Amino acid sequence: MYERILIRYGDLTLKGKNKRVFIDRVNSLIREKVNNKIVRYELNHDRLYILLNGEDHNEVIKGLDKVSGLSSYSLVHKSERDIESIKENALSVINSEIEHKVITFKVESRRSDKLYPIKSPEITQIVASHVLKNTSMLIVDVHQPELTLTVEVRHDAAFIYCKKIKGMGGFPVGVAGKGLLMLSGGIDSPVAGFLSMKQGIEIEGIHFESTPLTSIESAQKVIDLTEKLAVYAPKSRIKLHMVPFMELHSALIEYIPESYNITIMRRMMYRISEKIALKNNCIVLLNGESVGQVASQTLQSMSVINEVVTMPVIRPLATYDKLDIIGISKKIECFTTSIKPFEDCCTVYVPKKPTTAPKLARCIEFEKKYDFDTLVDKVVEDTKTIFLHAKDHLDITMLGLVVSEVI
Repeated sequence: MYERILIRYGDLTLKGKNKRVFIDRVNSLIREKVNNKIVRYELNHDRLYILLNGEDHNEVIKGLDKVSGLSSYSLVHKSERDIESIKENALSVINSEIEHKVITFKVESRRSDKLYPIKSPEITQIVASHVLKNTSMLIVDVHQPELTLTVEVRHDAAFIYCKKIKGMGGFPVGVAGKGLLMLSGGIDSPVAGFLSMKQGIEIEGIHFESTPLTSIESAQKVIDLTEKLAVYAPKSRIKLHMVPFMELHSALIEYIPESYNITIMRRMMYRISEKIALKNNCIVLLNGESVGQVASQTLQSMSVINEVVTMPVIRPLATYDKLDIIGISKKIECFTTSIKPFEDCCTVYVPKKPTTAPKLARCIEFEKKYDFDTLVDKVVEDTKTIFLHAKDHLDITMLGLVVSEVI
């Protein structure tokens, strides 16, 4: 029935002089994620039509679901502009949507060609009357219909569709610059990465790997999660920086009072992340912190931890409810991996009574007990960087096999 998909850019069309940059970027992502040599693309003013050429529309939509910056899309049938053709094609479209049960519906019509001889209200009336006469499963409800049949009369043809499928929204990934995402392997940080990409930020990941203090499976989780996030990234790949954190982690356990251990560990992580971000042209740090969720995420803790960097830190989940975060995690297929019971370095030695209101002066005092600066520089120097693709399924035990790919 449907031979094309109509793409809507939404707010991207309001970007003034930059509109073309945003739309061109989205169109490039569409071609990349759809990845189908049979379909064709037809750009018409501020809209894009994907001509299916017999291809399964469900497979094309799977690709569109991975494109940030899209407002919505619809499966569309193209019709001649004469009213008889519109009537018959509208009936065919509605029949393809109803499933042998009584449903409520309405017809909406609009004409971008104001010279078309029949006005929109008349088109609506004519089409609705024809559909009702030739079906027995429809009841008119103009306020809250279960199905809306839309007829658009444009200069070259009429386009008829029923459903408006919501896209990812936001902005095309990459237009906002690049950020470094602190990936722990838990539920929150992958969701923060997804939301960042949704708003146009290209991401690189950084993980603090601390075997044998932590299990090798903890690092595997981060690799698996990065591969899942990569489906939304340009070229379906993400750069991941694996930080050898064990020596620094051990020094923190030995020299820092237990109640301040997590706070100062986070300060070290921020220092390392900023240095690696600057080396890789990232202009912000990103993480999954949510206000008050754990001791290191109270406002006072965040302030003290944040003090060690000058680079902006974006926390997409700062005010999110945990259930909302879990909902997004499931939607992007990260939840099952995130809840695997393997602890990272922030959770493996959780203090019995971590401070929720750390003092900056005390942090500075404790950090003077050991030459942490030299160790931070060594950790940055020894960090390994790999590219992970959405289809890689790289096993952590294979990491030695990709040394040649280390940057």
